[in-house]
Amino acid sequence: MEWPAYLDEYEKLVIRMNTPKVVIDNAVCPNATLVQVDSARKHGVLLEAVQVLTDLNLSIKKGYISSDGRWFMDVFHVTDQYGHKLTDDNVLNYIEQSLGTWNPTRSQSFEGLTAIELTGSDRPGLLSEVFAVLSTLKCNVVDSRVWTHNARIGMLIFIKDEPSDSPLEDVKKMEDVESRLGQLSVDGQVSIVAMPSLASSDRRLHQVMFEDRDYDRFDDVDADVADDVDVSVQDWAERGYSVVTVQCKDRRKLLFDVVCTLTDMEYVIFHGTIDTDEFDRAREEFYIRHKDGSPISSEAERQRVIQCLRAAIKRRASEGLRLELCTLDRPGLLSDVTRIFRENGLLVTRAEVSTKGETAHNVFYVTAMAGQPADSKSIETIRKKIGETSLTVRDEPSPRMFRKSHTRDQEEANGVAVGLLHLSSFVKRNLYNLGLIKS
Repeated sequence: MEWPAYLDEYEKLVIRMNTPKVVIDNAVCPNATLVQVDSARKHGVLLEAVQVLTDLNLSIKKGYISSDGRWFMDVFHVTDQYGHKLTDDNVLNYIEQSLGTWNPTRSQSFEGLTAIELTGSDRPGLLSEVFAVLSTLKCNVVDSRVWTHNARIGMLIFIKDEPSDSPLEDVKKMEDVESRLGQLSVDGQVSIVAMPSLASSDRRLHQVMFEDRDYDRFDDVDADVADDVDVSVQDWAERGYSVVTVQCKDRRKLLFDVVCTLTDMEYVIFHGTIDTDEFDRAREEFYIRHKDGSPISSEAERQRVIQCLRAAIKRRASEGLRLELCTLDRPGLLSDVTRIFRENGLLVTRAEVSTKGETAHNVFYVTAMAGQPADSKSIETIRKKIGETSLTVRDEPSPRMFRKSHTRDQEEANGVAVGLLHLSSFVKRNLYNLGLIKS
């Protein structure tokens, strides 16, 4: 490694001490790739590691998290979205380089774009109206994330000024955009950020909806979903930890959503385990404290953590039919598409919009207006209007699950034993002392 001339020997030592060590192993586990990250402990380091993996659409089916003093180690069992080991050298190299970066301040670059953050009461047709306003004001949507939860909506929209193909810089036009969008919701909040730099657009959307307090609202329509998400917070006074346990159906980015929420609520995760059973149900357990070292101290705080984690899990719940739109991008495309959805009785519950070159890649989750499954005749009508080759109905990728056999328990025991050879002794000791693994 070549060092910059301005660094003295002490600064080089600090860099060496804080540079994470990354080990990727495809031999230990028969069903997954093991990714081990060994680094100095700091607030948010776990979230950084999880973000790198989930941004690649990878699934974390099992994991161990432990810290000892000022050091921290994560071990993840990772597969691609179809449940296969990672074999692409480009992906493996990217993981190793990204996780092994000294003092990483990862951010998604939205250079040349202007960000709009919008929250408020959700209602049928609102998304269509938002995109219609932007189209009328000659603002081209380049990227966007839209979530709905508990009758609230959160939007993160990245735009360009259409005439100049550059960020929105005209103060009057920015005020006009903010005013027009603000009129669409009586209790909504709209803010515009020029030249944004975000650690993660998903993380920012979690923060926006958290600030909107969607977690302390309740919608009867969502009651059945709530029953599937089991979150508990217990005290472990002897060790000075609060133990957070999450059990629900596994899905992509579940671990990110949980870790992101705990991190942004200023909790530190010291230890944890992640596991997914053969029925695709996840169990995640975390041993946490406040940043000052104290555990959760009141029943009100415990209930707030439970509410916030439930909300974080359900915001990204894939309610509705998944529609994928891949077509040549053009001004007003999103306004037209969402208007057609609205005119045919469909409600968008979640959306992901992206543009690559001249092509728009958009994903929409849709239901009927009252939340029932979308009618197949309506879907076919919409496809004919938008273009049957452009708009397709897709199922979520179904990862290959590990099926139990009479030898599975022994295989798992052997796999854990072999895997622990790759863990340093302090991690094995910590996890054993906490009762997170067996000797």
